Amino acid sequence: MDADEGLIEAARLFKVLGNESRLGLLRLIGDAECSVGALVEATGLSQPLVSQHLKTLRDAGLVVATRRGKAVGYRLADLHVSHVIADALAHVREPAAEESADPTEPHTKESS
Repeated sequence: MDADEGLIEAARLFKVLGNESRLGLLRLIGDAECSVGALVEATGLSQPLVSQHLKTLRDAGLVVATRRGKAVGYRLADLHVSHVIADALAHVREPAAEESADPTEPHTKESS
């Protein structure tokens, strides 16, 4: 995969992650394997909507479905998914850097 293809794939990933409901589902699934019913109960979303989001997440390779009899459990495909979400949440929760700060310097709590 060349650099341009990598950017295209990353953009597709961020498009899938750009939905608040899907991010919420991924956070729940990151804690433990979940069934559709458990996700519906935890989120308050309708069952068809949860199923639609899970299909999108499966198609993007972010979650894996495992059939257990009649039930299907969903889990993260790998730990990269939870790291991306955790990093994004840490970024938005971090206090904004001062406008006069050097944009080339990393923003840390010690430097604010």
